Amino acid sequence: MVCHLREEKLWGNDDPLFPSTRVELGANRQFGVTGLDRAHWSSASPIRAIFREAFQRAGLPYFNPHCFRNTLVRLGQEVCKTPEEFKAWSQNLGHEKVLTTFLSYGEVARQRQGEILRGLAAPQKALPSGADEIAEAVFKRLRGTVNL
Repeated sequence: MVCHLREEKLWGNDDPLFPSTRVELGANRQFGVTGLDRAHWSSASPIRAIFREAFQRAGLPYFNPHCFRNTLVRLGQEVCKTPEEFKAWSQNLGHEKVLTTFLSYGEVARQRQGEILRGLAAPQKALPSGADEIAEAVFKRLRGTVNL
């Protein structure tokens, strides 16, 4: 679907991934489907129907589209190591503001919340700074070439 929209329809990042259906008055004076419109659907009902039918055909229980966003946000919370990385992740979900991602989808499960807080309470091993690592490397190098 994405390839078709990008390559055939020449749609960009601001165009909808699930575009609304273009309906026009036909030669028979009845409204009919004539293609895709660059507008978003006015409600989430059509995409829910598509998801429901796809899950039913696959013999799987239905999960709504936001379940997938929740899963992607949780994955982002695990793999992103910096605020900048999570901002990029958020933008990739189509959110202009990272707070949308945090407030709408980013709930931490209670069990995980407990794990995180227990981890914060445990003594942290100090990580060497970049300067410490450089000094250590220089010391080892000098020690290897000069008898002290």
